[in-house]
Amino acid sequence: MKRWGWISGGTLLLMTALCRTALAAEPGTIDSGDTAYVLICAAMVFVMTPGLAFFYGGMVRSKNVLTTIMQSFFMVALISVEWVLLGYTMVFGADGGLIGGLSKLGLTGVGMGALPNAAIPELAFVAFQCMFAVITPALISGAFAERVRFGPFVLFVLLWVVLLYNPMAHWVWGGGFLAQLGALDFAGGLVIHILSGVSGLVLCLLLGQRSGYGRRPMLPHHLPMTVLGAALLWFGWFGFNAGSALGANALAANAVLTTQVAAAAGGLSWVFTEWRRDGKPTLLGAVSGCVAGLVSITPAAGFVTALPAVLIGLIGGAVCYTAVAIVKARLGYDDSLDAFGIHGIGGTWGALATGLWATTAVNPDGANGLFYGGGLTLLWAQILSTLVAYGLAIVGSYVLFRIVNAYAPMRASEADEIKGLDVTEHGERGYVESIMTGSPISSLFGDNNPLRKDNL
Repeated sequence: MKRWGWISGGTLLLMTALCRTALAAEPGTIDSGDTAYVLICAAMVFVMTPGLAFFYGGMVRSKNVLTTIMQSFFMVALISVEWVLLGYTMVFGADGGLIGGLSKLGLTGVGMGALPNAAIPELAFVAFQCMFAVITPALISGAFAERVRFGPFVLFVLLWVVLLYNPMAHWVWGGGFLAQLGALDFAGGLVIHILSGVSGLVLCLLLGQRSGYGRRPMLPHHLPMTVLGAALLWFGWFGFNAGSALGANALAANAVLTTQVAAAAGGLSWVFTEWRRDGKPTLLGAVSGCVAGLVSITPAAGFVTALPAVLIGLIGGAVCYTAVAIVKARLGYDDSLDAFGIHGIGGTWGALATGLWATTAVNPDGANGLFYGGGLTLLWAQILSTLVAYGLAIVGSYVLFRIVNAYAPMRASEADEIKGLDVTEHGERGYVESIMTGSPISSLFGDNNPLRKDNL
């Protein structure tokens, strides 16, 4: 107990010292309108993580709904603290080559002054980027939903953010070697979607399939919850993409429009593709397609015009549908909620599409893509950056899994998996009242119902 007292006291003293130095910078020139805009966008991006919790939560079986929501919601707390203490300086500290330096550890020297090249306080930028760091590891959880223990999961994602997300974000957004190569990623196709989607695929392969996968029905237990989550994601995505302009300006307006039309096109593309193939248009397909369109436009939102955005969304919806409905089924891997099929594949397409349709007419700080007279220069930079993101995700996730799994097995036992992780991991039930009172819902999922053991 004394040891923990010394540790706690030392931690408090360190944080107090950091807080005293965090206000050292002198205020600079700040535009109140741009500041308000970025702060609102930060709040919108925050909403995306609870939205993702609902989006994922509705797609799992009812016995795992709280576990799935917890895996996303807990990231808000865990990664927010990590970002302030360590993440921000690793990404945006003085360039140390492969990683930012420790000059801004605990936000040391980050105060009320204006961010260089933007008329907002650096603290507003810290808050905005914090929300990006929060949602990225939450995306991974969709790939291995319903079969991972919570404690090892938390340890894995914390290490993943520190050792994979922070370096990748520095390479692209913090002045690292991919930025110097000329790679463009307006709001996170490389940093967020490819990195999380591919990492999710690695984890789902290492963990193995859910018990009964391919033999028992594993249907979404609450599609209205998923639609609510998708709507919150779509709403927050305007802050996600347009907020990356860091001001209420023409570039932000362009990003809002390209985000909207790409999402709409992705939804149309997915629905019509599945309608033609399977004979029925589904609501789950509609929301999945819209998210696929949103993912696809993310790296390009501030570099392309509206018509290319429509094409990016149309192709993104069809490509992601193919990955989810055809490729996954043929290869047999259990990407539970299609984190790789939508985020990994959609992010890859979006990164490459940026190299095709980017134009300096939209963003002078960008470059011209292949179809706007830029030749292969930008496209080649996008390809190389995509390969780097894949390599980091595959190798890094594999190594981290082996380390964490050796310390604490990540895979839940078969008995716990059958009983449901809500009870075994958290001691809670999502629908206690319905099950206990003998309501019609209880009858539907009663012991005599053949779907109960498979889908509850």
